[in-house]
Order: sequence, then structure tokens, then C-alpha cells
Amino acid sequence: MIMKNSVVIVAGLLLACLPLSAQKYKGVVDKTVAVVGGETILLSDVEAEVQQQRAAGSSSDRDLRCEILEAMMESKIFLMQARIDSLTVGMDMVENNLSQRIDWFRTQLGGDEEMEKYFGKPLYKLRQEWTKALEEQSLTEQARYDVARKISEVTPYDVQEYIKATDPEDLPVVPVKYQLSQICLYPDRVAAATAVREKLLSLRERIMNGEKFATLARIYSEDPGSARRGGELGMASKSIFWPAFSDAAMALRPGTISQIVETPDGFHIIEVIEKKGDMFNARHILLKPQYTVEDKEKAFARLDSLKNAIQNEEIPFELAARFYSEDLPTRTNGGQMADPSTGSSYFEIDQLKPADYAAIKDLEPGQISEPVESQDNEGYLQGRQGNLIYKIIRVDKILPAHTATFENDYNQILETVQMLKQKEAVDAFLDKKVKSTYIVIDPLFAECDFSREAWNARK
Repeated sequence: MIMKNSVVIVAGLLLACLPLSAQKYKGVVDKTVAVVGGETILLSDVEAEVQQQRAAGSSSDRDLRCEILEAMMESKIFLMQARIDSLTVGMDMVENNLSQRIDWFRTQLGGDEEMEKYFGKPLYKLRQEWTKALEEQSLTEQARYDVARKISEVTPYDVQEYIKATDPEDLPVVPVKYQLSQICLYPDRVAAATAVREKLLSLRERIMNGEKFATLARIYSEDPGSARRGGELGMASKSIFWPAFSDAAMALRPGTISQIVETPDGFHIIEVIEKKGDMFNARHILLKPQYTVEDKEKAFARLDSLKNAIQNEEIPFELAARFYSEDLPTRTNGGQMADPSTGSSYFEIDQLKPADYAAIKDLEPGQISEPVESQDNEGYLQGRQGNLIYKIIRVDKILPAHTATFENDYNQILETVQMLKQKEAVDAFLDKKVKSTYIVIDPLFAECDFSREAWNARK
């Protein structure tokens, strides 16, 4: 795996699809299938979204075209409101989202030509259409947000009334949460990196002496996805790879072999097969640093010693973490762990690394785990595995699972009430606008069972 894990806005509507009976749509000349105020929706607009959803590989248990048309009509209501309110578009965000969308489709479909063939349009036309769609999406989201945020401030009284009116079984359930501290040691990363570099240099020399790159990739590469294809990645946009990898690949002539390239996934050598503009197809061999049994035994012995010293009250856990832990983010805080995405010091079970949870699941507050092999949080927000690390973990607090209460979980219930009020505000806005707006829906969609009854009444 050498791709950056980034959020890609693939299609303006985050809907889904499955194979549907679309015979009645085939052979129909493009036409207007809905009018919402002064806005029109063409059949080709719906079909273009169908193509995007299918290319994204999603699934749905409802008629995809009906879902798409309903979402488009709702968007038109908000778009009209955005224009009334003179809202503006952030073009930098639109351009960024457009680039991400195009790069995603180019990579999934195999390049510009294949993308143009799939959508039946030249790339410049797709750019124009998607730019317009993203601009309208931005305005729509702003208008929807403006409606949602105009709800009256939620007060403690509202929270209490919600609790009184809600069956206890329907109140939010707060799962068990842990507050933890850790002391961490790393293996000898310099020695491991040196060893993997030497192995890659040896493989590179064998390739330069005539052995096939693809054969060695199948045998040695630690990227399972590409190794079985002889290391081949397929034609893809350079933007989806780590910068160091794509920069090295784009600098190579087809058929030449790179020097060793380091990325957050490990160390690579690269052979470029083909380049087209800012896309390329390449082979690579990925090797990751390996650590020895001696590394683990040495770290575990040291962690055991620290655990015993803490339990014998020779040194407080917090002081031991500050002096001996090699994990900088937690060391400065006396070892206390925090979720990188939220900053919270409390973890639900599914927020813990499997190795960490296995180490502490049977412990009581104040107890310290045996040494465990785990990963650090480097790359956590990018969705990839961290570096190997050894640790002991102390359970500071355990909050048992329970039904949310006003006294103990006010903020969580407050968020629930806020979301309900926002949904009610959006629903009321849409129902009012649908009733007062000129709307025509083509008979082609007469069989659609829209989720909002106000649309069904306008068919």
C-alpha cells in the first residue's frame, strides 16, 4: 500500500447503487425530467450521477434514479435559497475537490481516455460540468447549514424534556470508556532501516544485472496488492501517491530503475513503465524495516523493570513516563493517552488498537499491563498503521456502559437534541418550500416512492 489515504469527494451526491431495472430509461432522448422553481434537472444529469455512483462501487436497496432525482430536487430548493441570500462559492475548495474527483476516476478507470469513454464526454466537458456541479453543491451545503443553524439555542430544559419524552430504551447508550496512560519504547529503527536499505540495494543490483523486476517483486515485495502483479500499480494520477514516491517516479524515464525511495509505508525501488501527463504506471518493490527478537526481548525486559519499580512505589508512573517513555506526545503529559482525532482522553473499545485493548481488557483501575507489542499514532489521521512500538499501559479510569443521563452525559444528549432540532428545521423548510414552489416531475418518474411525501404529492 503506497497511496495516501485522503478524503476524496467522488460524486456530489453521497448516494449508492445496485443493479436496477433501467429498461424504461434506455433510448429516451435527453429531456427535462423535473422543474423546481427556475431550476431544471435533465435526464442526462440523473444518468451522469448514476454513472458516477456505479464507478464509485456503492450499493443501495432503493431505486437509484429515484434517490438521485429526489436528492437533486432538494438541492435545487437549497440552491434557490442560496441565490436569494446572495451566498458565494469558495473557488479554491471547488478546484481542490474537482482535482480530487478527476484523479480518483482517472485512477479507477485507467486514465483520461478510459474516463472519457466511460462517461461518453471529453475531459474538458467533464471539467465544466463537474465544476458547475461542485459550485452548486457548495452553495447548497451553505444554504442547508444556514437553515440548520437558525434553530433556537438548546437549553438544559430542552434536554430534560427530551429525556422525559423519550422511552429509556431509546435514549443514547454510552459505551464503556477507558482512560489510559502508557510508557513506550521503540526498537532500534536505525539498524532496521539500514538492513532494509542494504537488501533493496542488492535487489536493485540484481535487476541491473539482468534479472526481471517483476519476478523479484513477486518474491520479495511486501505490498501484497501489487506483488502478485509483479509489482505493477496500474495507470494512476501522481496525486494519489506519497509525494516522495510520485516525485521519484515522475523523474524517471520508462524502463529505468530508481534509487531507494522512503515513504511512510517503507522503502521502495521503482521502475516506470509508462507516463501520460501527470499520470504514470510503475512497478515497485516495497520492503519494510524488520525488527529482531533481541529488540523485543530487550524492550520487554526494560518495561518489566519499570513496571516493578512503579508497583514497588520506587517511582511514580507519571515520572517514569516523563523520563523513560520514547513516545513524545504522551511523555510530556505523564504518559496519558489521547485520541489523535478528537483530543479526548477517554477511549471506547473500538477506538483502541487491538493489541492495546487485549492488554488491558481484564485490568482494574490502577493496574498496569504486561509489556505488549503495538503501534504508535504516526499516520493515524491518514488511516495507516503506525510504527512498531513496545509499551506498558496503566488503566487510570473505567467508565461503565450505561444509558445516558442528564447528570453524567449532558453534552452527549445535548448533541442529540441539537441534531434532532436541526433535522426538524431542515424538514420544515423543505416541506414549506416544496408546497410554495412551482414543481413539475416527469411521468418517467411517476413510479418513484420518494422518501419525502411532499414530492410524491407533486407527481
